[in-house]
Amino acid sequence: MGRIILKRVLFIIPTMLLLSFFTFALTYLSPSDPVTLRLERLNVKADTEYIEKMREEMGLNKPFFEQYTTWLKKAVKGDFGVSYYYSTDVGKEIKKRLPNTLVLAASTILVTIILSVPLGVLAAVNRNKWVDYFLRLISFFGVSMPSFWVGTLLMYYFSVRLKLFPLLGSGSAKHLVLPTATLAIWLTSMYIRRVRSSVLEELSKDYYLGQISLGLSKRKIIWTQILPNSLLAIVTMLGMSIGALLGGATIVESIFEWQGIGKMAVDAISIRDYPIIQGYVLWMALIYSVVNLLVDVSYQILDPRIRLEDQ
Repeated sequence: MGRIILKRVLFIIPTMLLLSFFTFALTYLSPSDPVTLRLERLNVKADTEYIEKMREEMGLNKPFFEQYTTWLKKAVKGDFGVSYYYSTDVGKEIKKRLPNTLVLAASTILVTIILSVPLGVLAAVNRNKWVDYFLRLISFFGVSMPSFWVGTLLMYYFSVRLKLFPLLGSGSAKHLVLPTATLAIWLTSMYIRRVRSSVLEELSKDYYLGQISLGLSKRKIIWTQILPNSLLAIVTMLGMSIGALLGGATIVESIFEWQGIGKMAVDAISIRDYPIIQGYVLWMALIYSVVNLLVDVSYQILDPRIRLEDQ
C-alpha cells in the first residue's frame, strides 16, 4: 500500500505545477493592470511615473517566466502575495475564512450521511413499494432543485416569515442551519439514490440469497454485510462531495453571506483580485488531489481485491 500511496503523491506534484503555471498565465494575460486595480481600491489617483515605479517594485516589469518562478517559489512556502482588495496576505485571508468553510462542510456531510444511508437502505429493501416510490420521488425533486432557489425559499420562510434563523451572516450556530440545510437537501437526495442502487446490486448477489435460505436475519445481513460491501461506490461520492465543500460551496456561501472560502473566491472574481484567485485555485487543486488520494487508500482498505490487483 505504501508504494501505491507514493505513486499517487508523486502524481500530485506535476499536477499542481501544471495548474499553477496555467493559473498564473491566465492572470498574467488579463487586460487588467494589478497596479491600477490596487490604486483604484485605495482611491488614489497617480501619474504614469508613479504607476511605473509601483510596477517595478511589484516585479511586474520583469519577463513572464521570471515573474512565474518568483511567484512559484513563494507559493511553495505558502506565500501567494498580497490581496489587491483586502491589502493583506492571501494565505492569511484563506486561513481566516477556512474555519467557516470547514464547519459548513462538516455539518453538511454529517446531516447527509445520517439521513441518506438509512433512507437509501430503506428504499432498496422495500423496492417497488410505496416507501420506495415516495423516497425516489422526494430524492428526484431534491436533486432537481437548484441550490440558489432552495436557499432563497429557506431564507424567505424561516428567516423573513417565521424569523427562526438569521437571514445572513456566519456569526453563530443559528447562522449555520439554513446553509447546511440548503446543501444537505441536494446531497442527501443524490446519496439516497446512490445508496439504494448499490444496496440493490448487493441484494441480487448469491451470497445474500444463500444466507437468507439458511434462515439468517435479513436485517443483520443488510447492516453487517450488504451495506459494507456497498461502501466503495458511496466512498467515491463522499470524497468528491468533501472536496467540493472544502473548496467552498460558492453559491450557497454567497447567498447566505457565509464568510467562507467560496464567498471569498466569488468576491475576488468580481473585483479581479488575482492573488486571491490564484491562491483559491491552488487550494482547490490541493484539496481534490488529497481527497482522491484518501479515496484510493480507502479502496485498498475496504476491498482487498483491489489491493491485490495493484500489487
